[in-house]
Amino acid sequence: MLQEPVVTAENVDVNVMSQDTVWTTEKVLDLTLEYGLPILKAIIIFIIGSFIIKWAIKQLDKVMLAKQWDLSIQKFILSLLSWALKIFLVVSVISTLGVDTASLLGIFAGAALAIGLALQGSLANFAGGFLIIMLKPFKIGDLIEAQGEIGHVKEIEIINTTILTPRNKTVIIPNGPLANGNVTNYTTQGNIRVDTTVGIGYNENMKQAKDALLAMLQSNPMVLEDPAPSVNVEELAESSVNLAVRPYCKPEHYWDVFFWTVENTKLVLDKENIEIPYPHAVEIQKEA
Repeated sequence: MLQEPVVTAENVDVNVMSQDTVWTTEKVLDLTLEYGLPILKAIIIFIIGSFIIKWAIKQLDKVMLAKQWDLSIQKFILSLLSWALKIFLVVSVISTLGVDTASLLGIFAGAALAIGLALQGSLANFAGGFLIIMLKPFKIGDLIEAQGEIGHVKEIEIINTTILTPRNKTVIIPNGPLANGNVTNYTTQGNIRVDTTVGIGYNENMKQAKDALLAMLQSNPMVLEDPAPSVNVEELAESSVNLAVRPYCKPEHYWDVFFWTVENTKLVLDKENIEIPYPHAVEIQKEA
């Protein structure tokens, strides 16, 4: 007579644990195949892509340096290209994970449009900075006059341009208005004319005054010999003969020569006993 197997608590626990272990192992294996491989693939793509982007940017930087590109243009192009490649890499990694990139790109486009509308002024400055960097109407160190300010260009950035005025004040000008407005560059020709005017009395010796002022200009080593300085009659005014005193100098010496000319014009004319007229008030009294 066959005996039925004896079922004990220990046998039941062992069977249940064995089934649970098999189920858990199979589940983990399925999850690993379903999610682990895409994640691993995405990590590998991200690592290799990051390496390629860094290598490409480095090689492009070497090419730009070899071709002696402007430093501002180099930074702008490299930064823009780096961000574009990184965004493309992120989208590729997300696509590998099975995410619908079309909807993701739609979200990015909507966000970009909203940000663009909120930052219209900044985008105009950005575009202006790009034009300034590409067209080069001026460069760092140039003496320019723009937007009611005059000074030497200290820095050109993608949003703003910084100039240093003769009063040693730093002025930051947005690139949008700067690119669309009038800009006078005093450095382009390599020299600049200093314009000053002085009046002498009608009774004074005009030739003596002109010769004395011209000799004064020629004595200053900062005044250029070519183009030569000049002193000419500019106007026969109501109470004076106005002389145009015109020395030339390098742009970096402009303010030194300007202030020196104004001061020494007075000293030289005083030494020559030539009068500089000034307004007179005439008082007329009626007899009672």
